[in-house]
Amino acid sequence: MSSTRLELLKEALPSATRVAVVANPAHPMLAPRWRATERAAQAVGVQLHRLDVRTPDEVDTALTTLSSAHADAVLTLQDPTLNRQRRQIVALATQHRLPVIGAEAPDWAEAGGLLAYGPSLPDLSRRAAVYVDKSLKGTKPGELPRERPIKFELVINLKTAQALGLTIAPSLLVQADRVIQ
Repeated sequence: MSSTRLELLKEALPSATRVAVVANPAHPMLAPRWRATERAAQAVGVQLHRLDVRTPDEVDTALTTLSSAHADAVLTLQDPTLNRQRRQIVALATQHRLPVIGAEAPDWAEAGGLLAYGPSLPDLSRRAAVYVDKSLKGTKPGELPRERPIKFELVINLKTAQALGLTIAPSLLVQADRVIQ
């Protein structure tokens, strides 16, 4: 999903060349997600500057380095700790006049981020219900196949775009599952 988020970012901000990435180094999946994000950044021509945030107390400290990073935007990697701090992260990035591209849709866009792209939570819930049904009918959980999300949502916050003086391309707007006016 990192490549899709960075592609969406470049479509929304074609001149972006430096992206601050907020990541939780304690997350067990950080290493593969970071490698995927680095590959995606090379593909779209942006430099990354990682801001590590392990706890809510570290958000302020990490985001104060935004000005020295000379970032054009902020990207978050998927993590429950970061998602719980989304309003604080968005507020601090907004102080630096930087758009935030969030990893969980629609949470980050609803919190004031410019874009949010991630698995559809209603679809994940429906898929979970199917698994519960199969388990209740006797299938052992270990026999059920592992599935990846198949439906994703793109949410665009036009209020944020307007506040940052950005114009979102119509080609990006038509891709959105939801637009916050």
